[in-house]
Amino acid sequence: MTAYPSQYPPHPGVRPRPAAPPPALVVVAHGSRDPRALATALRLLERVRALRPGLPVHLGHIELNAPLLPDTLDALAASGAGSAVLVPLLFGRGHHVTRDIPDAAAAAPLPARVADPLGPHPLLVDALHARLTEAGWQPPRDADDRRRSAVVLAAAGSRAPASRADTERIAALLAARLGVPVVPAYASAAAPTVTEAVRALAARGRTRVAVASCFTAPGRFAAECADAAPGTVSDPLGTHPAMARLLLHRYDQALRTPAPVAGPATPVAGSATPVAAPAALVAAQAALATA
Repeated sequence: MTAYPSQYPPHPGVRPRPAAPPPALVVVAHGSRDPRALATALRLLERVRALRPGLPVHLGHIELNAPLLPDTLDALAASGAGSAVLVPLLFGRGHHVTRDIPDAAAAAPLPARVADPLGPHPLLVDALHARLTEAGWQPPRDADDRRRSAVVLAAAGSRAPASRADTERIAALLAARLGVPVVPAYASAAAPTVTEAVRALAARGRTRVAVASCFTAPGRFAAECADAAPGTVSDPLGTHPAMARLLLHRYDQALRTPAPVAGPATPVAGSATPVAAPAALVAAQAALATA
C-alpha cells in the first residue's frame, strides 16, 4: 500500500477549495478640488498593486472626490468581499483618522478595521529625504554651512494635539537623517506657518533653509507652503516607492494587531498607546536647533 506523508490524496474529481481572498486594502485619501490629487492617488494605487499582485486595492475619499469612502465600502460588500482594512493616506492622528474613518468603518456593511496613519515612520522619512534631494538639497559642506542650515517640514495642520505630536516626531526623524534642525510648520489650524518658521530660523542665523513638503499630492496647501519657501522646496511625496511600501506596511500591521472591528471610539490599529519619539532623537533635535 502506498504511504502518503501527511494526508490521503484528494478523491478523483474533487477540486480543492480555493483560498479565501485577502481583506481588501482601502486607501483613504482626503480629497481635493485639484484634479492632480486624484490622478496622483490613482498612480500610487497602481504602485501598490504592482508590489502585491492579487491584493484587492481600492480608493475611497473623505470628501470632495469620488468615490467617497462609504460608497467604496458599499461596493466592496456588494461584490462579496469578506472584509477590508482602511489605510489612511494621511500623516498623523487628526480628526479624520481618529473619528471620521473609524465612523465609516463602524457603519460599513462588511467587517472593516482602520490602520495607522502613514506617520511617523522611517519609510516616510525615506520619501521626504528623497524628494528634498531631487529638489537640490545638499548636505552641509562644513561646520559653518551646518550652523546656517535648516529645514522646515510643511504639513497640512490640525487642531488635534496628537496630530501635531506626530508631525514633531516626523521632524525629529528627518533631522536625525539630515543632521540639521527640522522645524514643523503648518498650512492651517496650527502654528507656526512656513513663513513664521523661516523667519524664526533666520533670526537664529539659519539662512540656508529648505522646505520639505509633507503632502501627498499637489493642491492648495502644498502650493501655499511652496510659495512661502525662501529657496529649495521639495515636491509632494506622491508616488514615491516608499509611499507604496508604507501603505502595505500599515495594512500588514493592522492585520497583525489583535483588535475588534473599528468603531467610533476605537483607536486605530496599533495606536492604542502612542509611541513617543526616541529620546535620543528628541535630544539630537534640540542639540541641532541650538548648535
